[in-house]
Amino acid sequence: MFKGSIVAIVTPFKDDKVDEAVFRKLIEFHIKNGTSGIVPCGTTGESATLSFEEHNRVIEITVEQVKKRVPVIAGTGSNSTAEAVMLTKHAAKVGADASLQVSPYYNRPTQKGLYLHFKAVADSVDIPIILYNIASRTGVNIEPETIAKLAADCKNIIGVKEASGSLDQMSRIKALCPEDFVLLSGDDSLTLPVLSIGGKGVISVVANIVPADVAGLISEFEKGHIQKAQTLHYKLLPLVKAMFIETNPIPVKTAMGLLGMCEPDLRLPMSPLSDENLEKLKKALKDYGLLKAEKLQ
Repeated sequence: MFKGSIVAIVTPFKDDKVDEAVFRKLIEFHIKNGTSGIVPCGTTGESATLSFEEHNRVIEITVEQVKKRVPVIAGTGSNSTAEAVMLTKHAAKVGADASLQVSPYYNRPTQKGLYLHFKAVADSVDIPIILYNIASRTGVNIEPETIAKLAADCKNIIGVKEASGSLDQMSRIKALCPEDFVLLSGDDSLTLPVLSIGGKGVISVVANIVPADVAGLISEFEKGHIQKAQTLHYKLLPLVKAMFIETNPIPVKTAMGLLGMCEPDLRLPMSPLSDENLEKLKKALKDYGLLKAEKLQ
């Protein structure tokens, strides 16, 4: 159920409010272009700057618009266990298919603290939980042994979005966890390598603008068409790199603004792309064939 190209969808803003109409259009765009799942309120969705009311509403809109056509994996993590439980219970109540749980940030809990946090969230709901390991943002790594213990002790902790950048760590997770434990890449540039070690897909940033190509890469790999998957990997790579020339989601939202997909509005402390990096982003979009040359003027 949780595989393929799963988009970490942006939250479009207009006049500092969630642009619900555009958000619904973006969801339809993804379903039309082969996206296998939607993650609202992830890092790319600027969850850290959403009020609780907005956070809950974005998840509600996603569930309403998707209408069970693809899984909705609601980002409901927090560095406060009580808040994570509250957000996750709401997501389950309104019909989300699963929850994405980022490791608590800023607190820097021990491995025991991480275990107890995730277990408390998992025990509070019946929906599947996918852990989200991104030490570069949270300051703490979820060790493979901790993930394995959670998988063994909590029947609804069924997978992990791995953004450690370490194929060694991901291989250890696969070796330690049950065979059906879902490994998802948390880095677009590592989607193909992660598939090769038994991963099931990616929770993607670049899929916000090129969903069909990300879905195609995974589909070709699953069909055994490795060379075709490699071709898509290398086609995507420069665009993926451009999505991270500044902190996500600054580049991808800027790109979507340039492509007329949504307003490029960000909330502080996210700030507009620098002029120098804007030119680099425009070049990457042009080279990919997404932006016409005359728009560069």
